[in-house]
Amino acid sequence: MNTKLFSLAALSFMTLSAYAQETYENTNLIDNDLNGTARYVGMGGAMDALGADISTIGTNPAGIGLFRKSQVTGSFGLVSQQDVENFSPGHKNTVSFDQIGFVFAKRSGRNSYVNFAFNYHKSKNFNQILAASDRLDGASQNKLSYIKLRSGLLYELDNEGFPDEGKTCITNNQLDYLYYNNLIKYGNDYGYYESTAYDFNKATRGYIGEYDFNISGNINDRVYLGLTVGIHDVHYKGYSEYCEQFAPNIDNIGQLAVVDDREITGTGFDVKAGVIFRPVEDSPFRIGVSVATPTWYDLTTTNYTYMTDGNAAPDNGEAYDFKLYTPWKFGLSLGHTVGNFLAIGAGYEYADYTSMDTRVIDGGYYDTWYGTYYDESSSDKNMNRHTERTLKGVSTVKLGLEFKPDPMLAIRFGYNYVSPLFEKNGYKDGTITSEGSYYASSTDYVNWESTNRVTCGIGYNVGKFSFDVAYQYSAQNGNFHPFLDSYGDFDNPDGTIESIDNYADAVKVSNKRHQLLFTLGYKF
Repeated sequence: MNTKLFSLAALSFMTLSAYAQETYENTNLIDNDLNGTARYVGMGGAMDALGADISTIGTNPAGIGLFRKSQVTGSFGLVSQQDVENFSPGHKNTVSFDQIGFVFAKRSGRNSYVNFAFNYHKSKNFNQILAASDRLDGASQNKLSYIKLRSGLLYELDNEGFPDEGKTCITNNQLDYLYYNNLIKYGNDYGYYESTAYDFNKATRGYIGEYDFNISGNINDRVYLGLTVGIHDVHYKGYSEYCEQFAPNIDNIGQLAVVDDREITGTGFDVKAGVIFRPVEDSPFRIGVSVATPTWYDLTTTNYTYMTDGNAAPDNGEAYDFKLYTPWKFGLSLGHTVGNFLAIGAGYEYADYTSMDTRVIDGGYYDTWYGTYYDESSSDKNMNRHTERTLKGVSTVKLGLEFKPDPMLAIRFGYNYVSPLFEKNGYKDGTITSEGSYYASSTDYVNWESTNRVTCGIGYNVGKFSFDVAYQYSAQNGNFHPFLDSYGDFDNPDGTIESIDNYADAVKVSNKRHQLLFTLGYKF
């Protein structure tokens, strides 16, 4: 490679706006957190058949039909991430407002009720810090872009194997563009820089807030029915720094950092329906069944990406709209009570995330009668095939117990197991012919494994007031990859063959969180 006659600090300050519409980015919007009232969390969420807790409005809407009195509740708490250091703008300890809602119970007969409810809860807490570092032994992020260049995935290649910059490929993403113009290309010469090690830090913030509206009731205290319409409000922010230490090179470039700052906002809606029934008239044993439609999201994402060797850089931005439809979700639950002192619950949920639908907005029309503009979209078939290969169906098992040694005091325990979302050998593929590849601005990804949650709690009733406290410990391990492993054998104009490989070992990471949750309730 010829020596580059420029300073990286002077010329790499090129900022591009980019957009996220890719399998791994889309999994940020899967809201499988356990959150709600302290009673619900304390029992591990295993209340879908037991009912009579406002948090069941979003899992089995029929649970609201078991209320006999009207109630209002509010919940807040503290969340702490274990084994991490603060990385601005993220913090490992945060305060969270988690839930507020009410149930209005109205008798409609001797043994029947019609109930109405509204509840807000934080279905996804994005606050997380992720750090990883390892040696690279000659691999590098810009080397991946070089391999894509030689493979004809940045620009179409002419008859001599040189890129035609007038024919950009859809797989030429924002990082590829930066690397091509600042590192890889110099005149008619092309090359790459090897690295010895990398350091990665990322902080995500924000939440998905879910607003649920419910109507429910019971028939002769045997069959309970419920319907919930939910509105999801997305506020996601992520900031990452990826820094590579370059191997000694003729241009004396010591290191390079890629900074990615992104935001995703938007709304979605879904519909949930459920039924609870007592198969034996004289027994409190209950069976619950529930189903939730996909959440139909309309989203806007903004991203700023730049390279730097430590000096300041300007930024710029654009917004990009897309749609995402999550899969159907199905639930089966069991519940039983013994007198007034013991309640036992169990639940199972399943969602097939291989069917998650990433969609491209490819037009729209204006309804002159109603004065409304409607988007038209189509499935991103290539990205959806990648999703099908990369993600899995997820099973969630919930177990819970509540014991009352005194009518005013309740002690609770719970457990959750959530199966892995990602295939073990899944990878973030920047070579897919998709707008998700073209607008990508990062190469890192994590294949997260199963999640285990252990919960406990205590509740105390005084007259019409109730006070509940819950503790939740959640643990999940994963494998971090800085970029896609790649290789290639390429013909040179002089007849030689250039063999290149670019491999980086996976690094073990974890996400361990502690939550302390408080709920105040009032019955009337």
